[in-house]
Amino acid sequence: MRTQLGMKQMKKPALLFMMILPFLSCCTKTDLKDMETHIVPQNDKGLDTATFAGGCFWCSEAAFSELDGVKSVISGYTGGNTPNPTYEEVCSGTTGHYEAVQISFDPDIISYSELVDIFWRQIDPTDEGGSFVDRGSQYQSAIFYHNERQRTIADSSKKELEQSGIFGKPIASKILKSSIFYPAESYHQQYCKKNPTRYYSYRSASGRDRYIKAIWGDVGLEKYKKPKKEELKKNLTDLQYQVTEQCGTEPPFNNAYWNNHTEGIYVDIVSGEPLFSSNDKFDSGTGWPSFTKPIDPRFIIKKKDTSSLMERIEVRSKNGDSHLGHLFDDGPTPTHLRYCINSASLRFILKENMEKDGYGYLLWMFK
Repeated sequence: MRTQLGMKQMKKPALLFMMILPFLSCCTKTDLKDMETHIVPQNDKGLDTATFAGGCFWCSEAAFSELDGVKSVISGYTGGNTPNPTYEEVCSGTTGHYEAVQISFDPDIISYSELVDIFWRQIDPTDEGGSFVDRGSQYQSAIFYHNERQRTIADSSKKELEQSGIFGKPIASKILKSSIFYPAESYHQQYCKKNPTRYYSYRSASGRDRYIKAIWGDVGLEKYKKPKKEELKKNLTDLQYQVTEQCGTEPPFNNAYWNNHTEGIYVDIVSGEPLFSSNDKFDSGTGWPSFTKPIDPRFIIKKKDTSSLMERIEVRSKNGDSHLGHLFDDGPTPTHLRYCINSASLRFILKENMEKDGYGYLLWMFK
């Protein structure tokens, strides 16, 4: 059951924090050894379902399958009238079905809102006739909502994108009520892993990646590097090093950004990778910077942390491998998540400075 804490309940006296600080100041070293793994729910309890049509389901599946909190991503067909359609029937464009993926996920680890954000960044939502090189109604894009909450989030997200003007054309992607989802043939499942050569050859030729880069900018993680240990010790303060490299925790209400309300983004103090936006920051009453979601969930790694006599979710940056803080399920709508982050792990970049500091491609968030 999700714990819904009111703002008064979330406020903790500084004295109480000082009493429990020794238990919070580090995370288990074993967590640091397997950063390439991700959190996969072990059972179906509390899981939710999301369904997206983003053109070729090989590409859609690959975008979601390695995310923390995602249990499964199934390629299939939905939205049409033909029962149990085959791939060949759907490709004919006569079934009314979309190529789609159905995602089973834990909303206490990754929110539906975050999944929607990733969906938009995989497609051309202005394309009315298909998706990149694939043409036909079966390759059109759509979000299939499973309840009114999902519908509200999808509608709101679509309106925000339209208002941002980032695409320059009207958004054609539809928001539709979910219907029967038919899993595709087994050879289509996990196609990226089963046939990597053919998959990457197709993806490269499709024009998808060129379009994504042109619209969203060069967000590739490869340009964000973790400096050597000696350089980190030289450039970071003692507290920054303790927090990012030794899983430390800074004091609440006595840190740089807990009460910062200026527009801009927060990047990893170690690698520079963009992590959080002021648009998603809220006052949790805890004395640490709190966010409902990251700029891009793919820049975040979540690990189970049992170091403080309880099980928590540790949050780390993907390339910098910096300890950032922890994830809790007592946040506000739309995600109901609270990313509780140490200021010492972050560098704040004013909106006015984003262009000159190399983050101009993210200015669309403030339009």
